[in-house]
Amino acid sequence: MSKERVVYLGLGSNIGDRFGHLTGAISSIERKGLRVEAVSSAWETEPVGEILDQPDFLNAAVRVRTGLDPEPLLGLLKEIEAEHGRAAGRPRHAPRELDIDLLLMGGLEFESDRLRLPHREVTGRRFVLAPLLELDPDLCLPDGRRLADALAVLPEGQAVRRAGPLVPSEPA
Repeated sequence: MSKERVVYLGLGSNIGDRFGHLTGAISSIERKGLRVEAVSSAWETEPVGEILDQPDFLNAAVRVRTGLDPEPLLGLLKEIEAEHGRAAGRPRHAPRELDIDLLLMGGLEFESDRLRLPHREVTGRRFVLAPLLELDPDLCLPDGRRLADALAVLPEGQAVRRAGPLVPSEPA
């Protein structure tokens, strides 16, 4: 364990009870010992990536605090995805009950075989930037670049619209 850091997570779901998957994930994140500080609205977004013929996503961002290092944190997030029905080994960008991306981890820049921080697509995806900037309009990358500036220069497309608040469900 290292010193505690502010971490931004991206959540997504496009199968089944999308709101339920996201709120359940937030409850699981808390139950696993991460301290949830803020949760964005849910944002309805068009699929992007390699498989476009699939249902729209609900996406959100969550700001947490943790003392975990990047790799153990990633392992914990993958465990939560699996607990919520995400099957391993499916094609990249396939429909999924739950996707949790580790987007930013304080001012840390990190790269391994499994993980890159900041997340390589954090500045190029409207569905990531809109909820992040809802949580922190002045959020910057470790190199000082403002995420609001990245959003402002994105080309048209990648429609996103606020779908409503996310209220975590009570644990069973």
